[in-house]
Amino acid sequence: MKTRKIAVNAAVLTRLGAGCALALLAACSTVPLHDTGKAKVEPKDEVPFDQVRDSGPDMPVDMLATPEVTPVREPIGVAGNKSPYVVNGVKYRVLQGVKGYSERGHASWYGTKFHGRKTANGEVYNMYAMSAAHKTLPLPSYAKVTNLDNGRSIIVRINDRGPFVPGRIIDLSYTAAQKLGYIDKGVARVEVVALDPETLPSATESLAVEKDAAARKGLPQDASFKLPDNTFLQVGAYSSANQAEEIRGQLAAAFGYPVSVSPVNRDGKMLYRVRIGPIAQQRALAALRESVEQQDFGQPTVVVD
Repeated sequence: MKTRKIAVNAAVLTRLGAGCALALLAACSTVPLHDTGKAKVEPKDEVPFDQVRDSGPDMPVDMLATPEVTPVREPIGVAGNKSPYVVNGVKYRVLQGVKGYSERGHASWYGTKFHGRKTANGEVYNMYAMSAAHKTLPLPSYAKVTNLDNGRSIIVRINDRGPFVPGRIIDLSYTAAQKLGYIDKGVARVEVVALDPETLPSATESLAVEKDAAARKGLPQDASFKLPDNTFLQVGAYSSANQAEEIRGQLAAAFGYPVSVSPVNRDGKMLYRVRIGPIAQQRALAALRESVEQQDFGQPTVVVD
């Protein structure tokens, strides 16, 4: 099977952050995050990004057996949710909520061009995860996407912005598009229905149920998608080293993860970043992020450093 290459609008150079997503809570995959299938392409520093054509891997990968993503109620952060924002002279407003959102239109997909790059909300796009980009749904959120031509449906986690092409309402990952059966066509007529977060379990509740079920079956207790080795949850950056150290101590006492303080010089000013991690699994990251917010430590951001 030869995958059809898709031209991506140059304005999506960073997709307001780059390609679609780590997909927290996405399905477990044995495919490495950093694909080597594009080795034949000229080095990126010799080809302007907006001239690079998007595609699937050189050797198609069968991802049909990839498990569905498990939707959970996640806090809506600041990252990726600036509203309004402008792309190509068009102003977009992020929806305040997702309840009742339903839309029909065309879906496209994106792959190697954005694979490994940051998404609009600061995560890392993995084309083998069950994720998507949307112009106005808050990040992150979940949606059911149905291919109106063949009736297939999937659940995706939305954590990126796009597609900024007229007539297209959602951009799916390589795996999600493959499961919907339109990899070769490039686009498909779809219906997108957002999942009301009030009907979903919290990330912490979902993780506890999963671990309990896995323990009873003698399985690994976190089978969610593996994160890059250098994934952290940054709680804040402080001008005072003493304040950063105080926050570090509070976090270390409250959560069972390493917490570090790392200095960084920004425009001649020294800041002290407080980070939890590294964190290995996506579902654990989602649950930890939720807990940090619930205990009034602010809105942490996911960083891959």
